Amino acid sequence: MASQQLKQFSREEVAKHNTPDDLWVIIDAKVYNISRFKAMHPGGLSVLLDDEIAGQDATEAFFSLHRYEVLEKPQYQRLVIGIIEGEKPAIHGRIAGELSKVPYAEPTWLTAGYHSPYYTENHRQFQKAVRKFFDEVVYYDSIDREADGKRPSQSVIDQMAALNMHAMRMGPGKHLQSRVLMNGLVTPEQFDYFHELIITQEFARSSLRGYGDGLLGGKVIGLPPVLNFGSEELRARVVPEVLAGKKFICLAISEAHAGSDVMGLQTTAVKSEDGKEWIINGSKKWITNGTFADYFTIGCKTEDGFTVILVERGPGVETKQIKTSYSTTAGTAYITFDNVRVPVGNTLGEEGGGIFVMLSNFNHERWVMCCASARSQRSIIEECLKWTTQRKVFGKPLHSQAVIRAKLAGMMSRAESVQSWLENITYQMCNMSYKQQAGKLAGPIALLKSYSTSCGQDTARDAVQVFGGRGITQSGMGKFIEHYHRTIPFDSLLGGAEDVLADLGVRQALRGMPKDARL
Repeated sequence: MASQQLKQFSREEVAKHNTPDDLWVIIDAKVYNISRFKAMHPGGLSVLLDDEIAGQDATEAFFSLHRYEVLEKPQYQRLVIGIIEGEKPAIHGRIAGELSKVPYAEPTWLTAGYHSPYYTENHRQFQKAVRKFFDEVVYYDSIDREADGKRPSQSVIDQMAALNMHAMRMGPGKHLQSRVLMNGLVTPEQFDYFHELIITQEFARSSLRGYGDGLLGGKVIGLPPVLNFGSEELRARVVPEVLAGKKFICLAISEAHAGSDVMGLQTTAVKSEDGKEWIINGSKKWITNGTFADYFTIGCKTEDGFTVILVERGPGVETKQIKTSYSTTAGTAYITFDNVRVPVGNTLGEEGGGIFVMLSNFNHERWVMCCASARSQRSIIEECLKWTTQRKVFGKPLHSQAVIRAKLAGMMSRAESVQSWLENITYQMCNMSYKQQAGKLAGPIALLKSYSTSCGQDTARDAVQVFGGRGITQSGMGKFIEHYHRTIPFDSLLGGAEDVLADLGVRQALRGMPKDARL
């Protein structure tokens, strides 16, 4: 209902309606008749009859307890009967595609008055289009699917495919050739890792954690080995239907006995007597998208060592849902392979050369996680800054407390340092070959991934303290804080545990120590 269509009232007139049977309030210049709603109010009637609320401006009281989205619900929109004469609403909710004006809620390159050497005007136009798309298409599906646990809606997957979003999430490369990207906004030749960073960060901003993995997170890590190491015939058959969102793929490496210890896996692949097929037996655990995957990029123990093979869902392949701390929309699975027969042509890379296939894949996987981690932390900062401004304690805003400001300072510092390091590494990726990236960036990316997810856990803990009891409640003011705090451990484990990756980064650095270096 547009403001100009509403009847106008004076504040004096509204003040006359302050009894249980005739109860009006003002929220952000709009007049609400809550006479019939009073019995349904979760806080009871007594709250509404308070002298500072009944017939009065209840804006501050409302926003100390409720999110703006409550006012947008149809049942509350129907309670609006007018607007205060000479005034206009000053508060608005989520506007698709809009940049936040809250300090530190956006990375510096998107903040007015700041500059960056990394992003071009094309990146900025691309970001606007990507954000609008995710806000309009992904956000609401994310809320619904996170709640009901179903996998992301096929309609969302199809709309992403129409823009070649699935292909762009794989990064720059030959797979983009001849594709129209984002309705022609960027050409395959222009597309670089900063464009992919934008996609990943906008996606992290607009989706919840389980949904974020469920919307083909398995493809982002499971398809690269096929793209980079599969035969021409295999690529031609598998890649188009996966990038079109018609079939789904996942990466299946971890096992109950082998997590970060990739070489300790126990799933075996032996050749048939005629040498034309692999016969695979074993199990995989905690596999993202495994419950609905059509293809599985799996690591196996073979006669020559560790080998990566693409398995198609069929006889002998069974998947079971694993319930985790976040929604089942991610499709996390326990997978068993019972005498599964696979053509030898499905081998990815050389037999026994699986460790090279995986190591080259890990860099991109971990970098993607760093992109998402950095952006998710900013969303928590925005929530905390809004809350500490509107929440009053001892008659003052919550941020008047020095201990709260100290927590905010930590959050801001961590977010800025993670983003700056991330952009530096992304620039290196844009200027290195795939082989150079594998050699030079494995250590730095491992360290960044360990650091960024550790920062995220610190921010999650501080945010809960800022929100108090609301920070552990799955609805209301602190619902996004609760969700982040509950799901942040995923970031610290997926793609390699924090401690393991930190050690990897140090070991890589030590290998580069000059022999003549002395104090």
